[in-house]
Amino acid sequence: MSGDKALAPDAAELLDRTRRLLAEHPPATTDRTDFLRARFDAGLAWVHYPVGLGGLGAPRSLQAVVDAELAAAGAPDNDPRRIGIGLGMAAPTLLEFGSDAVKERFLKPLWVGEEVWCQLFSEPGAGSDLAALGTRAVRDGEDWVINGQKVWTSSAHVARWAILIARTDPDLPKHRGITYFVCDMTDPGVEVRPLRQITGEAEFNEVFLTNVRIPDAHRLGEVGDGWRVAQTTLMNERVSIGGARIPREGGMIGKAAATWRARPELRTHDLHRRLLDLWVDAEVARLTGERLRQQLVAGQPGPEGSAMKLGFARLNQAISALEVELLGDEGLLYGDWTMVRPDLVDFTGRDAGYRYLRAKGNSIEGGTTEVLLNIVAERVLGLPPEPRNDKDVAWKDLAR
Repeated sequence: MSGDKALAPDAAELLDRTRRLLAEHPPATTDRTDFLRARFDAGLAWVHYPVGLGGLGAPRSLQAVVDAELAAAGAPDNDPRRIGIGLGMAAPTLLEFGSDAVKERFLKPLWVGEEVWCQLFSEPGAGSDLAALGTRAVRDGEDWVINGQKVWTSSAHVARWAILIARTDPDLPKHRGITYFVCDMTDPGVEVRPLRQITGEAEFNEVFLTNVRIPDAHRLGEVGDGWRVAQTTLMNERVSIGGARIPREGGMIGKAAATWRARPELRTHDLHRRLLDLWVDAEVARLTGERLRQQLVAGQPGPEGSAMKLGFARLNQAISALEVELLGDEGLLYGDWTMVRPDLVDFTGRDAGYRYLRAKGNSIEGGTTEVLLNIVAERVLGLPPEPRNDKDVAWKDLAR
């Protein structure tokens, strides 16, 4: 199952394998899902994963060779935006901490997109301080019985599976006594309710868990070691949010620049100067994200992903605010308050008012700005940690 580094294919062999896949499964005449399954079986899904799990144990940097050849041939992709939580957060965690049976069961339908994943981490009383979570998991024979509530859960209304952390020992300090599970979202006791946002949409959800039974075989990592497992998920999550690949003038800055070019009557000298400053910041963020992705080739994501996520949130909010200001009274209009439950998060869609309101969530989702500042200060800059009064105190004895 594991890849053999000595036998890992080089770029020429990967190119040959890709061309054989295209010859045996012509994209023009092959069903999209069938093609994606064949690509996974050929080890060309994520080439750095082990043989049998969608990869070939090849260097991660060689994925670009495969992707370019498939794109040139018009091959279908697996719609990464729709299954971003599965690809960016669940998959690396399953790979590192799942049993062989778990990896074989979940990774293929996850990558193909046949099964959507969500993340049951945040709670009403433990959002910014995730380690204070109160959802309980109690062992009962070969199962764990889960009771609690999660919140701000993207894609819960379309998800088949979830990654879940729950407290298994309240007598230990809050960062210990947590265990990590895979939860079946169709099981009895899982209730998903829409959570309407400031935009009028409900892309997030509340999830109530009442006597939900999870087999011990769906536990990732050791009992009580869930916080360490969750760090793998969280680091990958921040890279996914802050390090998404975008073209020059993609994202928010592209929308603002387009408005500037199309509406000369709205321009002022001050707005021009501020737009230029933000354009430069956006380009710096784009190139920094590219460097972060290249860094991933060498190993696991580091805390630098937290800094990228911070920069992404602040920049989006500054650009969307400038766009509203540029449009004057017109920028205050909001076209549609109809409640919908979108399958995808659309940061730049609709109008300037939507972008301004949606960008407010960027400083909350994937870790709040305040928490990420602490991570950068302590793990990147090496500054002394904040004073804590909960260290070595049992979770059950903490004030709530």
